[in-house]
Amino acid sequence: MSHEVSVTVVYAQSDSVAEVELRLAAGATVAQALETAAKAGLDMPDLAHAPVGIFGKRCPRDAVVKHGDRIEVYRPLIADPKDSRRRRARVK
Repeated sequence: MSHEVSVTVVYAQSDSVAEVELRLAAGATVAQALETAAKAGLDMPDLAHAPVGIFGKRCPRDAVVKHGDRIEVYRPLIADPKDSRRRRARVK
């Protein structure tokens, strides 16, 4: 039985995606993974207030990570996607 898990922490920026792979102790939480990623140099502005998820599904920061998880840090939306689609539909 392994005492470590491998996870990936991802932060999508406006023009690129920042990603870091980590090895953490078994039983580590999302919060611990984010802290380790920040120490490893992953630049995530306003990390304290950003929502997070695993494989596209929001989760609390105290969720325990599993081997192979992709932890995602979400940026705030600058526009409502529904409004944007409606505007594009009116233009056509």
